Amino acid sequence: MTRLLELIVAIVIVAVLGVVVGLAMPSSGHVERSMLISKDLRQVYDVFSNFRRFPDYTAMRSFDPKIQFELSGNAYGVGSKIAWTSEDKKVGNGEFEIASIDPAFTSVSDAGKGTIVWNITNGWRGSDKKFTINMERSGRGQKLTKVTWSYDVAYGFNLINRFSDLYIHGDPDSLIQFSLGNLQNMMASIPNVDYSKLVPVMADQPAKPILFVSTTAPRTLDDVDTASDKAMAEIQAAAKKLGVNVVSPRITFTTNWGDQNYTFDVAAEIDSATLKINGQDVQLAAAIPPSLDPAAPAEASTAANPAQATDTAAPGSKDKFGRVVVDGNVKAVLAFGGKALKAEWNGTGAGLPQTRLMLAAYAQTHGYKFDDLVNRPYDIQVKAPTNNHGTVEGYDEQKFEIYLPLSGNNLPAQTPEQEAGVKQPSLEDAPASSGTAAAPAAAGTAPTPAAASTAAQ
Repeated sequence: MTRLLELIVAIVIVAVLGVVVGLAMPSSGHVERSMLISKDLRQVYDVFSNFRRFPDYTAMRSFDPKIQFELSGNAYGVGSKIAWTSEDKKVGNGEFEIASIDPAFTSVSDAGKGTIVWNITNGWRGSDKKFTINMERSGRGQKLTKVTWSYDVAYGFNLINRFSDLYIHGDPDSLIQFSLGNLQNMMASIPNVDYSKLVPVMADQPAKPILFVSTTAPRTLDDVDTASDKAMAEIQAAAKKLGVNVVSPRITFTTNWGDQNYTFDVAAEIDSATLKINGQDVQLAAAIPPSLDPAAPAEASTAANPAQATDTAAPGSKDKFGRVVVDGNVKAVLAFGGKALKAEWNGTGAGLPQTRLMLAAYAQTHGYKFDDLVNRPYDIQVKAPTNNHGTVEGYDEQKFEIYLPLSGNNLPAQTPEQEAGVKQPSLEDAPASSGTAAAPAAAGTAPTPAAASTAAQ
């Protein structure tokens, strides 16, 4: 009996000590980690302001490669949600929801800092759980972004929850630390450009038949002008031979610009998707990814180089992308078709390459996928320079629409800019005027790819 009483007393003492220690422990928990990321503030802000890229940088996937994510709520900003399910007990099931953002995306670049709060619903102990992500410009020249990612939780008078604070440097801390490292690696693949003055919209582009010529020219205005004029003349001649009409301004599909040369397609829309070639009706279709099958038909591998001339391919045959060879260098395809990010540029073509780069960076931070091998970015010159008695005038007054075709089915109907009713900036404030040191060469330099793209229109 004495031993039993001693055991009971010991248990009571331990319980009392446990209660005393529990009451002495903090009623809330906090842990944070910081990291410098060599990217523009707006880019980092946009990644945290939506969950479309979260599966790409979260440490959860390292813990469980089979984890499943599901997006819901708003596509961007307050109300955006991501839920996950996992059979790994360390990861479990849960949901994050963006609770607040300060300031709005239209003001964060000028403010130089921002704060985003995610509410947390998962198996971690405690209540009122949240992640707070603070961002601010840092470093020499304010070119870096300091990210401080913190976790906060309330334990109240629940003693078991209070004791769980001893393990706050476990799951929450490791998730933050490893996710920040993954984020830094992911951000390294995004062009380092300030797109804060860009006003992209989500555009639905119907499929349209086009004729095009692939070409390459040195990256100078005169050389690209000459190549573009020659290509357009070939398109006009082919259209006449086919008995169809050219019904659009000149279109330029950018393939690549290297250190010396610019590779691109000059194209124009025509008024028929059915062409009669060598007495046969040919129905145009959208381009397809090239086949990797070595046993694929020979015609499917024609013109492996997009800029390679096709005069050796028989009219009516198809290249590796399924595009129809019309005559000589001219091909036909059903282009566009689907959603695309669209931006406008008013002024000389010097701003086009940088605007394309901004669209690509914007798409990556917002989680919009694109495949620029098959569906390349393109520009439409909606206002061309005037030709006045043999002289070309009005290069500064040109207007362009720049498109980045998107892929995937889970795309929002509008960009945040569309939802907010943000208007296109004036000519003086347009995107290419706000380049960063990591952007393409200066817009005013004559031999830049931008100048080359002007002529390609």
